[in-house]
Amino acid sequence: MPSSPQTSETAPPSFWRGFFAALTGQRVGWAIGLAIIVAAMIAPVFVPPWPILLGRTLFIAIVLLLAFTAAGQWRGAALPRWVVQVIAVTLAAPVATLAVYLLSTGGDLWAVFGNEARLTGLIMIGGSALVLGLVLALGALYRERDAQANAQALQFALERETLQRQAADAQLAVLQSQIEPHFLFNTLANVQALVESGSPRAAPVLGSLMAYLRAALPQLQQGAPTLGQEEALVRSYLELMQMRMPDRLAYVIDIDPGLGGLRLPPMTLLTLVENAVRHGIDPSEAGGRIAVGARRDVASGGITLWVADSGRGIDDAKPPGTGLANLRERLAVAFGPGATLSLQALSPHGVRAEILLPADPR
Repeated sequence: MPSSPQTSETAPPSFWRGFFAALTGQRVGWAIGLAIIVAAMIAPVFVPPWPILLGRTLFIAIVLLLAFTAAGQWRGAALPRWVVQVIAVTLAAPVATLAVYLLSTGGDLWAVFGNEARLTGLIMIGGSALVLGLVLALGALYRERDAQANAQALQFALERETLQRQAADAQLAVLQSQIEPHFLFNTLANVQALVESGSPRAAPVLGSLMAYLRAALPQLQQGAPTLGQEEALVRSYLELMQMRMPDRLAYVIDIDPGLGGLRLPPMTLLTLVENAVRHGIDPSEAGGRIAVGARRDVASGGITLWVADSGRGIDDAKPPGTGLANLRERLAVAFGPGATLSLQALSPHGVRAEILLPADPR
């Protein structure tokens, strides 16, 4: 006949793991210390000598600790765990006290309940054990609940930070995807105009554009290119634009070499330069000059980046473009609210776009 599955009569391994994990040295120390204190407090009114009295309080304290710890492994849905622990301590206190006296009398109940002195001692020790046991049990539960609340708050903070970082990364990706087509289509439109006009410069400009794209496209996938990489892209772009309008565009780039490792959102300077060409130099019959620069403020530690042009200037009738709006959002995501982008009209005409980055972002 096949053997039936055997059921273990002992507690599962998970119970014992949790039990011994909760039975910390600190809890054992508290139990022993309180047993000594209780024994010292009641010793003057008890006949048994100090070692016997101390042995009784130690036995009761250990039994209460074991009952409290074992009840802490309760996982039932009928009662909360803390209720089970309080019930366990309430029952264990009189049972442990009675067991101590039965051990001292050889199991003779009449010798315990028929002797007024022993009965008084039983009530005093049992009552003290019950009161102190409940107070300590509730105190331990309060500390445990407080620790769980702190751990949960920390977990929530970590999850919130993770979600905020993921949201910021997603926002950067969306904004970057809006910027890339905007720039590329504008540049290709300029090349198309040269081709349609039959300009002999169309082929060199197209070659320069291809070289530029080979350098630029891999960097578009980077999370945060450096200012040195941005400078190289800006220089290539301005060279390309100067080939398209050699008589109407001049430029100068003055970026502090010490800032070459500064991380920026993709196409930060390039957006400002492309905006200066499109809205400042291109519409102006005389063209103009573009100045690109970056410096660190020695006093504040902040960094200033600028793109200034001597083109047509600000047209108040036109609404602000999406490129600058997206750049402001990308700067806020990357550096916090301390990063600003402002436009300033120049005299007699032109625009200066200036980015201020805080010394200590966020």
